[in-house]
Amino acid sequence: MISELRIRERIEAREETLSPYAVKSRLSRGRQKPEDPDPVRTCFQRDRDRIIHSKAFRRLKHKTQVFIAPLGDHFVTRLTHTLEVTQIARTIARALNLNEDLTEAICLGHDLGHTPFGHAGEEVLNELFPKGFHHNEQSLRVVDLLEKNGHGLNLSWEVRDGILNHSKSRSNILGETHNKAATFEGQICRIADAVAYINHDILDSVRAGIIKANDLPLGAVSVLGNTHSHRINTMVCDIIKNSWSCTGLLPGQEPVLTMSNKVLDASNTLRDFLFEQVYQSKDRKAEHEREIVRLLYKYLVGHQDLLPAEYIALSDKPERRVADYIAGMTDLFALRLAKELNLAD
Repeated sequence: MISELRIRERIEAREETLSPYAVKSRLSRGRQKPEDPDPVRTCFQRDRDRIIHSKAFRRLKHKTQVFIAPLGDHFVTRLTHTLEVTQIARTIARALNLNEDLTEAICLGHDLGHTPFGHAGEEVLNELFPKGFHHNEQSLRVVDLLEKNGHGLNLSWEVRDGILNHSKSRSNILGETHNKAATFEGQICRIADAVAYINHDILDSVRAGIIKANDLPLGAVSVLGNTHSHRINTMVCDIIKNSWSCTGLLPGQEPVLTMSNKVLDASNTLRDFLFEQVYQSKDRKAEHEREIVRLLYKYLVGHQDLLPAEYIALSDKPERRVADYIAGMTDLFALRLAKELNLAD
């Protein structure tokens, strides 16, 4: 009965009203392993569901965003960060008449490969793992291989591209010096990621007593707003207004996803402030967590028998196995394992 209703085909037909710059589900470049189409869901809706039901996605609830295993109930975790990025990105995608389903799938999967202890854990693995470690590349490895006992999630090309290319440079939240996603939907994930973390990290830092609300740079606040919601709204509306050519309503203009110079400068000022007053300050206090990752990595490379069987089966390189295993750990699991192995108090 479902197949007779041709639900997926009706959704795909509605996508023809999207911007000429939107990715249409029926025109996806496809999957690494071909599959029959779903009778109800488009390929991007199917990708979204596979990500949400993955083990890596569930573990995000116990992975650090900024503060290690916070005791307060209202601090942002990697999971709530992911949900905030997704909400912001969908708002932008809808306003620009782009593909919301593709945008949502990319955002939900963009941090699946993040380490325990946030960027501190990532930096340590990058130092120790011979090939270097970057969470965007690990996120792609998770969906391509590590999930489902080595079978991966077999996601569409567009979602995989967006996950791989969501990272940006520190100097500019638009990330113009780094590789861009091939789709506007993927580029939305990159900019929504910055909008989300700049604003929720300010809230968390105030909550933790690291900064006070009136410490924020006055020039940036005067442009973006005095409250959390006001700042997000200013950034999002500015992105939409200045990226309007993405809708295809301005023929002859080269479409671009961007911000006005005024709002971009203010946003980068807040980002720089967070690095100086929060991230780098916190880094000086986070050496214990860094040492946990170092000790686990060095110990497990020499004790491969302690690794779960699935990690051993997926690589013949001890360092690769250990990097995959540690990257998948939550903060609490890493701390508990180090204690069990007598590597830390």
